[in-house]
This record gives sequence, C-alpha cells and structure tokens, in this order.
Amino acid sequence: MLAPSIRQDIYNIYGFVRFADEIVDSFHDYNKEELFNLFEKDLEAALQNKISLNPILNSFQHTVHKYEIPNNLIDAFMKSMKLDLVKSEYKTKEEYNEYIYGSADVVGLMCLKVFVNGNEAKYEELKHSAMRLGSAFQKVNFLRDLKADFEDLSRTYFPNTDLTKLDEASKNEIIREIEADFEAGYQGIVGLPLEAKFGVYTAYIYYKKLLSKLKKTPSTEIKNTRIRVPDYQKYGLFAKCYFSYKLNII
Repeated sequence: MLAPSIRQDIYNIYGFVRFADEIVDSFHDYNKEELFNLFEKDLEAALQNKISLNPILNSFQHTVHKYEIPNNLIDAFMKSMKLDLVKSEYKTKEEYNEYIYGSADVVGLMCLKVFVNGNEAKYEELKHSAMRLGSAFQKVNFLRDLKADFEDLSRTYFPNTDLTKLDEASKNEIIREIEADFEAGYQGIVGLPLEAKFGVYTAYIYYKKLLSKLKKTPSTEIKNTRIRVPDYQKYGLFAKCYFSYKLNII
C-alpha cells in the first residue's frame, strides 16, 4: 500500500527492528544478551563502513545513509530493546514513556524520514504526530498481547497496573490514553505525502478496529486470550481505506 519508490526502504527499517526484537523475545534457548551485543557491534560496523555481510543490516544502513536517519533514533531504539533483556516491570510513567519512545516513537520517526524524503520542514511539522501514532500502535500491541507478555515473557509494561487484577477501570484508562494518541496521530496522516498516505492510513484504521474490539472485550478475557481482527473484516477495512484514499477524503 506504499508507493514502490519508498516500499523497499520501509522493508529495510522493518527488517532491522524486527531482527532486534526477535533476539530479545524469541531466542530463549540461547544467551540473548550475548547475541544482542554481537548484533549491536555488527550494527555499528555496518553504519560506519556503509556495508555489512549481514543482509538485514546492510539493507538498513543503506536506508539510514540515503535518508540521513539520525543516530540518536537508532540509539534510542537499541536502548529500549536492551531493556527487554533485563527489565520486566515499568513502575513509573517516566520509565514507561522512555521505553515506548525507543521501541515505537523512533520507528515512526525513521519511517517519516523516508516518507518526507529530505523535506526537513515537513518532517518537523509531522514529527509529533508520527511519534503519537507510533505510541498508539505500541500500546494497542501491549493490550492485545497482555497474556503472552505476562505469562511467557514475565513482562508488564503499563505502570501502576496489576495485571493479575486488571479491571474495567484500569483497562478503560489505558484505552482513553490510546485514543488520545490516535487523535493526534491522525492529524499527521492528513499531511503525509501521497506515496505514504494510503499505507499509513490503512494501518491506522486497522489498529483503531483492534482497539475497538479490545474496548468491547471484558478485562478478564483480555488477560486470557489474544484479540484479533478476522480476515474478512480486514478485507472490509482495506476497501474502506482504498475508497477514502481515492476520493481524497483522508
């Protein structure tokens, strides 16, 4: 749903962030910290030398240099990934916000660098909305994945929330926060270049639908199952987004 001119570079960013995330979330039979440290050294070498024998890192460094993605965004992402190796609970709003900034907001900013293709004025204009949309997506993922994060990875991200006793009031407070992020994020979608607007808008609509289903699901059920959007509803959402895009009503 993205224009061919930017599609590969978004693949390259996604490949990088997914690789790092898989190390900290999936390689349970190995020393994750050691693997992550090796990955980080390979990343530094790839960025410095502008080449890597790791095809994912080589693709990522190409996009970083092509669009001048700042190192501070990459550093913040890696910091949040490292936290997943050692930290299982976020007790304060500050800790929570810092983690989300590194794990989600900066990914939105990396993509925005590609979307605006060097237009710094447009980047600054849309920067806040891109971060809020990244936050919204991440928080929806947290709420959807409560069971897996808590039971399989022993993690809880939402501060001041006892997941063993998650009630409707706590759930609704989280949802209100996400809805505010979505509202701010939508303002940026309206200003995106055409090459990116359809794809980002479709992702926005999909995640809004997922949040709507989570909102209607009792808190006790959220803790015990993984809520998803069925394929037939995804097709309907896609059609709705396509016509909205074509009729220029986004």
